[in-house]
Amino acid sequence: MHYTSRPTRFVCFTDDPRGIDPAIAIMDIPEVNLPSINHSPGWRKLALWAYPLGDLEGDVLFLDLDVVICGDLDRFFDFMPGEYCVIENWPQKGEGIGNTTCFKFQPGKFKYIFDRYNADPDGINAIYGIEQKYISAEIQAQYFWPEQWCESFKHTILPPWPLRFLKTPQPHPNTSVVAFTGKPDPDEAMVGKWPTEGEPWKKIYKYTRPCPWIADYWNRADRAE
Repeated sequence: MHYTSRPTRFVCFTDDPRGIDPAIAIMDIPEVNLPSINHSPGWRKLALWAYPLGDLEGDVLFLDLDVVICGDLDRFFDFMPGEYCVIENWPQKGEGIGNTTCFKFQPGKFKYIFDRYNADPDGINAIYGIEQKYISAEIQAQYFWPEQWCESFKHTILPPWPLRFLKTPQPHPNTSVVAFTGKPDPDEAMVGKWPTEGEPWKKIYKYTRPCPWIADYWNRADRAE
């Protein structure tokens, strides 16, 4: 990979391996007991706390699909080896809640998170409402990445209104991962598109200028293959 200087194994957990680069290891998503009520898709990520988790051991770095990698990934493995490390959730600074867009963990170390959830998914969903709140409550020793390593497109990069109509969002030079929570997705922000789900009046504030740097980072990664 372009953003690592050491041998790196790239694993994709999926139920549909079609079209995935053959250099990527494909693993089945572990079964997770989802609640019967409407739930955040984030609860599906609790499958990662199952053990065994394929053949993975030691420190594993998880990344959501809707991110843009734009810098060094090695430092994530060098930071607090053996510990659970996660983004401090941007809208909830100081509340001890991690954002699981990018986190490091050791398979098996916190298997109880998976087991407790599977035993009472509706009850846990009723208490926490979202998977990352549950994880942060269950793991007492969580460590947050340095702030600039992981940025949010909407919360830290997008210029405030109305400057976003004039300035192109740009990641900090020290950023490694840009997260796209909700909308727009990376491919949409790249061309300046922000879907408003049939409510065009939201375009008054849901706006971004095109972000060609997204294509630049994707092309850079392709050239490194």
